[in-house]
Amino acid sequence: MFAEHMRSKGIIGLLLTVFVVFLLIYSGSGCASIVPPSGGPRDSLPPKIVGVDPPSETKHFHSQKITFQFDEYVELNDVYKNLIVSPLPKTLPQIDRKLRTVTVKFKDSLKANTTYVLNFTNVIKDVNEGNKAKDMLYVVTTGDYFDSCQLSGNVKIAKTYKPDSTLTIMLHSNLADSAVTRQRPEYIAKVDSMGNFLFRFLKPGTYRLYALKDEGGSYLYTSPQQVFAFADSAITIGPTPPAPVRLYAYAEEEEAKKNALEEPELDKKEKRIKFQTNLQGNKQDLLDAFTMTFPNPLKNYFPEKMELSTDSTFTPETTHKFTLDSTRHIITMNIQWKEGVRYNLVLPKDFASDSLNRGLLKPDTIRFTTKEQKDYGQAEITFNNLDTSYHPVLLLSQGGTLKNSFPLKTNILKIDLYNPGDYEAQILYDRNNNGKWDPGDFKKHIQPEFIIPLDRKLTFKANWPLQPEINLKPPPTR
Repeated sequence: MFAEHMRSKGIIGLLLTVFVVFLLIYSGSGCASIVPPSGGPRDSLPPKIVGVDPPSETKHFHSQKITFQFDEYVELNDVYKNLIVSPLPKTLPQIDRKLRTVTVKFKDSLKANTTYVLNFTNVIKDVNEGNKAKDMLYVVTTGDYFDSCQLSGNVKIAKTYKPDSTLTIMLHSNLADSAVTRQRPEYIAKVDSMGNFLFRFLKPGTYRLYALKDEGGSYLYTSPQQVFAFADSAITIGPTPPAPVRLYAYAEEEEAKKNALEEPELDKKEKRIKFQTNLQGNKQDLLDAFTMTFPNPLKNYFPEKMELSTDSTFTPETTHKFTLDSTRHIITMNIQWKEGVRYNLVLPKDFASDSLNRGLLKPDTIRFTTKEQKDYGQAEITFNNLDTSYHPVLLLSQGGTLKNSFPLKTNILKIDLYNPGDYEAQILYDRNNNGKWDPGDFKKHIQPEFIIPLDRKLTFKANWPLQPEINLKPPPTR
């Protein structure tokens, strides 16, 4: 009986299975799709303050502690880098967080009749999605009124005319030039991605305005190699906001060290002097000098023993000149090249020896051929709205490296030969007309020169004339 019961139970189970499969096939395609449960839309809202003690906009504020309550769990984001406290205290307050609570404890005593602002932009973020609070301000005053003056402006890097959001803007009530090198400012502001800045809740008065790349939090101008900007004159701030201020930041370039090339480790097995030339595939650029670069400085150098000739007949060439640079690493040969000509540079064994007393083991000959004019592009560039009183100079660069500069004396520039390629184009407004960009000089109150990028690249092609027309914008004002 038990076996018969089990057989009948199996038949019933089989019939049920067939019935379920039949329903799945004929009940519609929607039943065949398995959709995982949804977690809901992504939280994109930053944390909100639901309570604060003492409340914002408190007058006669004297508390040393502030407690913020948020609508969700929060964490701190690089608080001592992002938090802005104005006026700037000697020591930043201590910031702690626990679950939905953030606590601020002041370490400095507060000044009388002063408006204090804590800007928590990018300081507070939620735990799950990392949404950061924007424009979260806490404002109190130790007196019976709030300072409400404002100052806005924009800062760009003079050499690139681009913004730098890592700069800090500073206001000093001490109008002496030495203040920015010796004492911290009263107020600071951050720069947005467009270079704009805004001070709010300022005390009326006269200030000096600076911009600075501050790595260590000292807010001091300590080195000419720091990125730095200064307003030409003091700014008076009152109930009516002054016009937005434009700043142009710069950094003085370090002088090249005399021993810029580091000497490699001594290879005792190597007996032959080493060097490299600037030839490309045994081709010499008509626009460049010929160079030989030595990893070790030359101890002895006899240019009169180096012989230059042309063609297979070794016809002597006498119009060239050799020079050795101050580091004694680079020999340069200057000459008016002839296109498509084969040159031979004969080096005797004793033409030079390096600091390791190594020379050539046997005479050597460097053979190369100059390029032809058809290998180069040409250009006739028309500049509209060109103001030559600003001494404009066209700068052509590749990968951030300056290749050539062309002073613009008229609105048409002709270039007879130029290496093919894509070039970034900029206009230098060469105030002192010395042919190069000059940074500012804070001690002499000289602002940096401008370099303005053009909104297009120049593409030179071999044996092809380039004839662009470029509309220049007016030179920027200070």
